Amino acid sequence: MKRALKWIIGLLVAAIAVLFALGYTPDTEPAAMKAKYASPASQFVDVGGGLTMHVRDEGKRDGPVLVLLHGSNASLHTWEPWVAQLKDKYRIISLDQIGHGLTGPNPTDQYDGAAFVGTLDALMNRLGVTRFALAGNSMGGYVAWEYALAHPGKLTHLVLVDAAGPPDDPDKDLPIGFRIARTPGISKIALVITPRSVFERSLRGSVSNQTMITPAMVDRYWELNRYPGNRAATGARFAQYGNRNRNTGRLGEIKVPTLILWGSEDKLITVNGADWFAAQIPGSVKIVYPGIGHIPMEEAPQRTAADLDAFLSRPFPSPPKQPSMALPRR
Repeated sequence: MKRALKWIIGLLVAAIAVLFALGYTPDTEPAAMKAKYASPASQFVDVGGGLTMHVRDEGKRDGPVLVLLHGSNASLHTWEPWVAQLKDKYRIISLDQIGHGLTGPNPTDQYDGAAFVGTLDALMNRLGVTRFALAGNSMGGYVAWEYALAHPGKLTHLVLVDAAGPPDDPDKDLPIGFRIARTPGISKIALVITPRSVFERSLRGSVSNQTMITPAMVDRYWELNRYPGNRAATGARFAQYGNRNRNTGRLGEIKVPTLILWGSEDKLITVNGADWFAAQIPGSVKIVYPGIGHIPMEEAPQRTAADLDAFLSRPFPSPPKQPSMALPRR
């Protein structure tokens, strides 16, 4: 019995040693992350159900409202270049979505489209915002168009920036971080072994403008993805990647003015996706940026912000009012 116990202890010690040798990375400390990555504009809003969301509400208080949704494994920081360009004209609300940034995991452990749309809507209700333009990049673009389908009367405009949703392109080249997250077994190991180098390689594989990648940016992705619960949330989200109902057959129902922005050299969601969305959404406007990858708002902030502002400033016919639905009295 003693020999068996010694053998088990020795095996555990060896396993721990292997983990450390491979690059064991513990969760980061929430207080330290908030001190480092929150800003004076940060708010932590209780949206109910045990969920508190990290939000920045900036810019011109009485200006048109623009809400920004980041992509997979990113955070609201990805929108800082747009905020800097547009804050004098717009009230800009950016947020860390569930399972990301300083918001952390969803208490319900749900990460399908309905969960993202529902938590966004709960936040907007808490902030008292009833009409707004909604923009999203990558996964955030998927959430944005799902929101447009679920709450068409609340949006003034829809902006899809290299948005998720098009059929998979066989020619696309996934960054290593996404390949790991989608691989059963290996994705479990990523809960404890997530080297900084993986995040740097994924970032560099996602963009064409390499000058935008800085050590501080890599640190931010690496550290916030290790915020307690975020790695498990990533695993849960990718586990349902192939099975989620994305409502792509309903995109033709979107009537809100829609702008499609895309990088011509996007390797994650290729530029064919821009054509696909333009064909699906009637009357949409498409702009493709040569030499730009998956994150145009960071790779070419001045050009993309100017195009967004021009689109939001255009006069569009008012959409027909949505019929109100009275709730039954109890």
